[in-house]
Amino acid sequence: MNKYRVGVIGCGGIGTRHASGLVGLENAEFVAACDISEKTLNSFNDRWADTWPNISLYNDYREMLDKENLDVVTVATPDHLHTEPVVDSANSGVKGIFCEKPMATSLEDADRMMQAVEKNKTILSIDHTRRWQPLWRHIKEDLVNGGNIGELKYIVGTLSGRRASIFRNGTHLIDAMIYIAQSEPEWVFAELEEGYEDYVEYKGDGGYDPTLEPSASGYIHFKNGVRGFYTGTSKQTPAPKWRFEVVGSEAYINVSDEPVIYRKGKPEPIIPPVWDVEGIPAGAQELIELIDVGGEPQSPAIDAYNVVQVIFGFFESQQKGNVRVNLPLSR
Repeated sequence: MNKYRVGVIGCGGIGTRHASGLVGLENAEFVAACDISEKTLNSFNDRWADTWPNISLYNDYREMLDKENLDVVTVATPDHLHTEPVVDSANSGVKGIFCEKPMATSLEDADRMMQAVEKNKTILSIDHTRRWQPLWRHIKEDLVNGGNIGELKYIVGTLSGRRASIFRNGTHLIDAMIYIAQSEPEWVFAELEEGYEDYVEYKGDGGYDPTLEPSASGYIHFKNGVRGFYTGTSKQTPAPKWRFEVVGSEAYINVSDEPVIYRKGKPEPIIPPVWDVEGIPAGAQELIELIDVGGEPQSPAIDAYNVVQVIFGFFESQQKGNVRVNLPLSR
């Protein structure tokens, strides 16, 4: 049996959840961890010392890549610091990378990441977490693909609250729309939150201060004809944070506090399957399986790349007077 050597870049709470997905796997071992904070690094090591007693610790991830002969890298750095670790990991020869969302905070960075993983034939999976949650898999595969709502017509996604920034949580909403639509976004138009009308490039701090990024309202037209309505007009709005509607020709699904499917006007609760592992740990675990036996990621790099395209399409639409912008964007 192959035993894959795994290293993590970014050892805070999310990096710890990456590691938790590998607990109990006979074909994977965490051998290295990197963080610029000694306190965070030591805390990570203490957390996993009983599971993996010989983790090598680094403050420089490039040194870790040079010395550890890794097969897999997970990247749990802040929102705007994903590109270099992914590009360098791919170029070092790793087989797979599990990276936090958003994929990137600029089009140029997203391009570089795609080029690196394609050139090196590296699997890149992005943590748009709903793709490893049983409710969302059930909605897509059983209800939508299973014909339970008829022909999929449109999707409405709403973000509310102070953390409804477009790179922080907006990336999850756009990705969920792409996931359910099962098509590439073809064109968009949008209006940014009041006070951010001139926002054209990322100005955030990695997601800590949500006021540094706008919310938005926009429209996404998919190549298969599905229409997506992204609603995040203002961060000064009340909970619930997330509302999602999937509308077909015969029925529709509403996901808010409790997921419900409406058939002929009558609500029925949606009961998803129960999984032993879900969310972020399931995403990290899936990557090991893909390397071991093959297959396609639930959250492939191309879908995450299209999320970045939509975000910057929204920005361009705002700058041009809220007009239609075709995707992919020209450089």
